[in-house]
Amino acid sequence: MPLSLNEGEVLHNRYKIRERVGQGGAGSIYLADDLRLEGRQCALKEVEYDRALPENLLEEARQQFLREATILARLDHPNLPKVSDFFSNELRDYLVMDYVPGKDLRTMMLDARREKRFLPELEVLGWARQLADALEYLHTQQAPIVHRDIKPSNLKLTPSGLLKLVDFGLVKILAPEEVTITIIQGQGTALYTPIEQYATDESHTDARTDIYSFGATLYHLLTNEPPVDARKRFIQPSSLRPPREFNPSLNERTEKAILWAMALHPDDRPRSISALNEFLFGTSKMPPQINTTTAFNIPPLNLFGNPADAILLWGSVGLLLLSLLATLTH
Repeated sequence: MPLSLNEGEVLHNRYKIRERVGQGGAGSIYLADDLRLEGRQCALKEVEYDRALPENLLEEARQQFLREATILARLDHPNLPKVSDFFSNELRDYLVMDYVPGKDLRTMMLDARREKRFLPELEVLGWARQLADALEYLHTQQAPIVHRDIKPSNLKLTPSGLLKLVDFGLVKILAPEEVTITIIQGQGTALYTPIEQYATDESHTDARTDIYSFGATLYHLLTNEPPVDARKRFIQPSSLRPPREFNPSLNERTEKAILWAMALHPDDRPRSISALNEFLFGTSKMPPQINTTTAFNIPPLNLFGNPADAILLWGSVGLLLLSLLATLTH
């Protein structure tokens, strides 16, 4: 593993390292001072590559980083940190972003759990609205951008109450020719990762991947309980418990929106974040073909019940799994 940068080290003749503030599968994140703009602090996202890659593949990966960093630098949205610069330093590449002060939502949720309380639903939904705005902005770019690592620890709340979606380590740009290019290989955090993101060629992830992670994040924030890993749900569809079993005070519409977003098969999720947003905030009805009871919480087989009902039930489960497998192998 490459060594961490040292405090006081200067990169690109401009960025003086203060400390490492994060570590993920894609690399470290550092807090740094911008020596050209006095008083400005920034976050440096370090991208590390597999050193075992052949030289031609390593060069291709770095060229992809440069292309995608150029696209990220054009983004301008209040709920996204501004990417202001990017550069290479020996065998490492860096994105320079605004440093976002404040607590991340995972910390706030864990504080609430320790105090045996829930985060207020209206407050969480206010954050959800801001996150949905950011995702709609990303997904509707000319080359749509999928974040692929939405989770409470990547959502920071500034002292002014503005939510910021941080860490572009696993971002994916959907090129117009439908060829996918990725800054760095990775699968995200298992609790918030949909089943299609585990596919090796990554060709199946799209905006609905972020919608799943959006729903899983709300699930965790509103219940204080981690959502069941999608791989376990694939084997045991009934393992995901409805949010209101943990937090009975939740609005039923909120629960339905979360379960809709967390549908195992991408085709069963909302077609866009705006469609989910409209349902979540009560401006539209859920499409009639979506049934939250049967789509997300299939009851376990009762061996002592009616055999015909059992056959129909498990036939439905089999069709769901076959449909998902067909999508992943397409």
